[in-house]
Amino acid sequence: MPSASNTVTIRRTPAEVFAFIADGTNAPRWRSGVLDVALESGGGLGARYRQGVKCPGGRRIAADYEITTHEPNRRLGFMATAGPVRPRGEFILVPDGDATVLTFALEAELPFLKRIVMGRAVQTTMDAEVASLEKLRGVLEA
Repeated sequence: MPSASNTVTIRRTPAEVFAFIADGTNAPRWRSGVLDVALESGGGLGARYRQGVKCPGGRRIAADYEITTHEPNRRLGFMATAGPVRPRGEFILVPDGDATVLTFALEAELPFLKRIVMGRAVQTTMDAEVASLEKLRGVLEA
């Protein structure tokens, strides 16, 4: 099962970090693979976002998602609802003085054939997604 995680410390409070990442429309500011994203329905737990991401060939593919965990300033989880791979992800926020230790983890279950055909590309994409926390830190600390 492909999975990836990364942790960074951001010089912002958990409330500031959570507010930014909980608004999915901020994703293009720090996730380079996101082409477009819009809130489709709801807010908080159960919110649904319509998202387009760049596939390896450069074209847009749907990667819509739903918020599955919404614990303000502590945890934010999501599950992809569209696309060829449907990862689950979670952000965990831990206060550290005036800063926040933020962990971003992703995992995806792939059936045997998809794992053989797409496993390496999925792992590469997941590694890049969690590495984007460095850019998020830059955006929030600017």
